[in-house]
Amino acid sequence: MASDTGVPIDAHFTHCYDDFVLDVDLALPAKGVTVLYGQSGSGKTTLLRCLAGLVHAPGGVLSVDGEQWQGDELFVPTHKRPIGYVFQEPSLFEHLTVEGNLNYAQKRVDLADPSDSVLSSNEVIELLGIENLMQRKPNQLSGGEKQRVAIARALFSQPELLLMDEPLASLDTQRKREILPYLEKLRLELKIPIVYVTHSIDELSRLADWVVVLDQGRVVANGSLADVLTALDSPMQLDDAGVVLETTIRSREAQWALMRVSFIGGELLLADNGRAEGETLRVRVDARDISLTLSQHTDTSILNALPATVIEISACPSQDAVLVKLGLGHQSIAALDESKVIDEQSEASRDSSEMLLSRITRRSAEHLALAVGSQVWAQIKSVAVLR
Repeated sequence: MASDTGVPIDAHFTHCYDDFVLDVDLALPAKGVTVLYGQSGSGKTTLLRCLAGLVHAPGGVLSVDGEQWQGDELFVPTHKRPIGYVFQEPSLFEHLTVEGNLNYAQKRVDLADPSDSVLSSNEVIELLGIENLMQRKPNQLSGGEKQRVAIARALFSQPELLLMDEPLASLDTQRKREILPYLEKLRLELKIPIVYVTHSIDELSRLADWVVVLDQGRVVANGSLADVLTALDSPMQLDDAGVVLETTIRSREAQWALMRVSFIGGELLLADNGRAEGETLRVRVDARDISLTLSQHTDTSILNALPATVIEISACPSQDAVLVKLGLGHQSIAALDESKVIDEQSEASRDSSEMLLSRITRRSAEHLALAVGSQVWAQIKSVAVLR
């Protein structure tokens, strides 16, 4: 089992193909979901297969939770690595029932200490909601059900590392919506690291704790979800600028079918989704959905407006727009400088729940005379509830 010490996954690989080179040097968290993100052909699956031992990159180094799996004269083969691997296609044994598929995985595990198990069999079955599927065969399952069984089978092998290669890629939109809540449960319940490959910004926003962005075999961004989403020089900002906020439901305005949620940086009013007060919601606010004003407006249909201070301004590649990083709350330039010093001295980066991004035209930025330290109001036109 992965420990709680924070010992990371250390991965160093250089692997050459005829027209492609994977060259990565990474230290990944020992817990939570690390998303490998990038377009097709960026090297995501190749890196995942290196972690699994399915691709042998000579000279590579890999250690997980302090245990070396690959080194100068060491290469632990795939079948001896304590991993679970979920492919794009479920690849279940068609002649076996769901129960038979799970039992097959369990029989291959030899645990010296049962307490080392990731989750008990019953916990896995309950977590993935497959209690009523146990006696069915794969040809009697929907695509989403097959994938949930494939994930359960991977967990029945009691892995120390769970690898998932675009597990939703073969599913239609409706099936993706059905299975995503189960993946979110895995993120919350599992105490082992998960490395998850996707090119979907929605999956990244809903599941990621840590993000590695790959492009042409190289790492172009690597850090917490907060850091990668709010870094103005991140390749994420080309098309997917925005932030993800962890919020808590605080109260309701029943007459308007609204609920009030709070987060580190303030409060938002959202459409009531029926979830109980006290529950947590992860929401995404896109930069294109935030406009800026110099004063608070009450004569507007926009429900959510938060005081903010300009931290950084960066030109967008399109040249007609700028991306503005905002710290929530009105602060002086001196306070911003002091905060920057504190952040630089701290190991933990500033939480994304204290920041927003706004994409506005250069003309608007000049009209408002925006500069670092400018105090503004961020008008939020739309918020996407992720879970």
